[in-house]
Amino acid sequence: MDSLSPAGRYAPSPSGDLHLGNLRTALLAWLYARSSGRRFLVRVEDIDTQRSSRESARRQLEDLATLGLDWDGEVIYQQDRYAAYEEALAQLPSYECYCSRKDIQETSRAPHAIPGQYPGTCRALGDDERAAKRAELAAQNRVPAIRLRADASSFTIHDALAGEYTGEVDDFILRRGGQPPADPNQGMDWAYNLAVVVDDAFQGVDQVVRGDDLLSSAPRQAYLAHLLGFPEPEFVHVPLVLNSEGVRLSKRDGAVTLRQLLAEPGREVGDIIRLLARSLGYDTEELYTPTDLLKRFKPDKLSREPYVWDGTV
Repeated sequence: MDSLSPAGRYAPSPSGDLHLGNLRTALLAWLYARSSGRRFLVRVEDIDTQRSSRESARRQLEDLATLGLDWDGEVIYQQDRYAAYEEALAQLPSYECYCSRKDIQETSRAPHAIPGQYPGTCRALGDDERAAKRAELAAQNRVPAIRLRADASSFTIHDALAGEYTGEVDDFILRRGGQPPADPNQGMDWAYNLAVVVDDAFQGVDQVVRGDDLLSSAPRQAYLAHLLGFPEPEFVHVPLVLNSEGVRLSKRDGAVTLRQLLAEPGREVGDIIRLLARSLGYDTEELYTPTDLLKRFKPDKLSREPYVWDGTV
């Protein structure tokens, strides 16, 4: 890890084709990395085995290449990285959690509970209580989740667009619980917060450009990196693409994926590049490729407001 040169990355979850919002974030991650002399990496974040597929990952990689984005080195898949997550877990203070989602929701409604934050129900259980709850889950063919035993309630990061940002830190999940997969060699799904921190450190990623809907998770990840002895990356949480109603763009909004947009008669990749360039505040004269835009890109000029797309290209 220490010998790797600095890198930025784009790390999609392979649960469907990339839409305009995904493409805009990918382009920005590429622009930030290339304009700062960093390597640009692509990582497939497929730890959610229920929603992820290799076919979806293949199509997403094709879409990035079609858009004209290149990357350095091989693409890594998180499903191939379970041993690294296990090694990291062994270095962290943690405990088993036997709570169901319903248990946590009911506890969160109690007086003085912090909405959305794990209340620490299983943190201080005694050995006998843990053995009983473990046996109860085993009878239901379920295994407990593993949570971080955090000794901080908040952590502060610096974001290039949001500035100093302090977010809550609780005993968040490191490895998911529930019903084990049919394949005993597969193991339970790992939590995003752990996997992303371990993989960024492994790949030498020191610049994280992603949608600003993930800003609130950055303090947890930075805190975890601190515990593991990893350097905190430079965060850049960029504005999202919204639909005409001001809601985050999704595949429910019609023809929004690259493949759908390019299916229109006479439409070319350059049209999509110019649309993305306009969304970033650039004129589109003689602008046909990401490299053309890279020559004009000025990170300090990026708007902090979301881009509202009216459906036209």
